[in-house]
Amino acid sequence: MKKLINAVEDVVKEQLEGMATAHPDMLKVHFEPNYVTRADAPVQGKVALISGGGSGHEPMHGGFVGKGMLDAACPGEVFTSPTPDQMYEAAKAVDGGAGVLFLVKNYTGDVLNFETAAELAYGDGIKVQSILIDDDAAVKDSLYTAGRRGVGTTVLAEKIVGAAAEAGYDLEQCADLARKVNQNGRSIGIALTSCTVPAAGKPTFDLGEDEYEFGIGIHGEPGRERLPMASADEIGEKMALAILDDGPYTRTVREWDNESGDWVEKELTDPPFKSGDQVIAFVNSMGGTPVSELYAIYRKLAEICENKGVTIARNLIGPYITSLEMQGCSITLLKADDEILKFWDAPVVTPGLRWGA
Repeated sequence: MKKLINAVEDVVKEQLEGMATAHPDMLKVHFEPNYVTRADAPVQGKVALISGGGSGHEPMHGGFVGKGMLDAACPGEVFTSPTPDQMYEAAKAVDGGAGVLFLVKNYTGDVLNFETAAELAYGDGIKVQSILIDDDAAVKDSLYTAGRRGVGTTVLAEKIVGAAAEAGYDLEQCADLARKVNQNGRSIGIALTSCTVPAAGKPTFDLGEDEYEFGIGIHGEPGRERLPMASADEIGEKMALAILDDGPYTRTVREWDNESGDWVEKELTDPPFKSGDQVIAFVNSMGGTPVSELYAIYRKLAEICENKGVTIARNLIGPYITSLEMQGCSITLLKADDEILKFWDAPVVTPGLRWGA
């Protein structure tokens, strides 16, 4: 294992200290428990947006804390869910009186711990809402999930809903928008190599030189199938069609109800893509793949979308939700209406994403 680290047990702490030193104008880092907040938090009268998860996916989530995106992020240990006290303390720190919205990737530990934090925050008189992101079209159930995994749409939701909160949307409006983004987003990922978690000191899985894993998760979870290595066009086409041909997906989710002070279940159906849709296209590096190769994948994605009658209205290309040093990429398509595009285009100032300001 070759990594730019000191002691394995200090990896997350020292990386957070580096973020705090590099970006004091944008964020503050808190320790024991660990969480990251906007430098100007709490912003009075604004809905506070919080997300989090295991470290190792940077810049998500801590790199997306700042104006126009997240108010706080809760980093767990590498590939390990943050704890309820991290989420609870973060909620208290950023609540400006308009409530707190949790954006939760669908991994069992994240879901359970954010639910506990939501209940604690509500007990303190903070209005809360929690929206699940489960956009991975690869598999329905995986090692760490019941249902689809939460992946690339998380980044898009944090940007779009963060801008809406900045513009004055109330808690229910923010939750409705987050729900819409998730329902209209689909992702798929592939891996060319494994990654190495510092505490493990060896690759998470074995993958032959002439193989790639199709439908991988961001923690190295198995995908749909292991295939012989292929060209960028062949891989890009297979990924694009897996998303564009994904049919309606119905699932049951739990969301917090501030009126009853309890969880309620909702059945939601995510619509498929169809000719005439416009989308935001996100081609993401898993950490070890250069941006130049992502453009080769985007080239094929754009061709397939055009053939399907789907218009790419906006794009994002680069390493935004990574898996340590894994070579590979993911594609996310988000069906976009005027509301979504307006908030996508809105100004954002964070360490990991910045435009319009």
